[in-house]
Amino acid sequence: MTSFAELLAQTAARHDHLCPRQVIGVRMGMYAAKLLELALPQSDKRLLTFVETDGCFADGVSVATGCSLGHRTLRLMDFGKVAATFVDTNTERAVRIFPHAESRSNARLWLPDARSRWHAQLEAYQVMPVERLLCWQPVTLTIALQQLISRPGVRVNCAVCGEEIINEREVIVDGQAICRTCAGDYYYQVGSDAFDAVLNEVVQAHAQ
Repeated sequence: MTSFAELLAQTAARHDHLCPRQVIGVRMGMYAAKLLELALPQSDKRLLTFVETDGCFADGVSVATGCSLGHRTLRLMDFGKVAATFVDTNTERAVRIFPHAESRSNARLWLPDARSRWHAQLEAYQVMPVERLLCWQPVTLTIALQQLISRPGVRVNCAVCGEEIINEREVIVDGQAICRTCAGDYYYQVGSDAFDAVLNEVVQAHAQ
């Protein structure tokens, strides 16, 4: 099992520094290992983790658990909270872990002589008893695990745009498989008048 110091070094290397939220992320991952009785960081895909914000906190969680986007074991639920839900996919036991409401003030009490609140948090979060730093609650997912994980090799082309859809993320409209974007669930719009004008100039310049 990787030591706490090694995990902190790994997450610090991703940012060229160590910050309080990275420490919280690492300690959350280690706490999840204890609560779910799992050996972490994992080398398989048994643990699935939902982080509720991105950034350095998420990297701390990833290092401590072995969960990652590339392995499809780390999911972002962008709720703007420094919290995470850890799911044992074998037993479907799940726990949500989040900072104690008094974690910041506890850090200041723990290290009253620290040169700033930030430094107090950075140092105290590493040594405070976990009960003073984190809270947890058993939870039940509202998402079906099998639907979320899907099956390897399953793919279909959108009947509207023709782009390939994997992991069974299509929706069925009038009996046809449609991607979420074409079904109206989109986060971007194609092009803009200003950008299109610049792009046309670039294309014409290269054509000459």
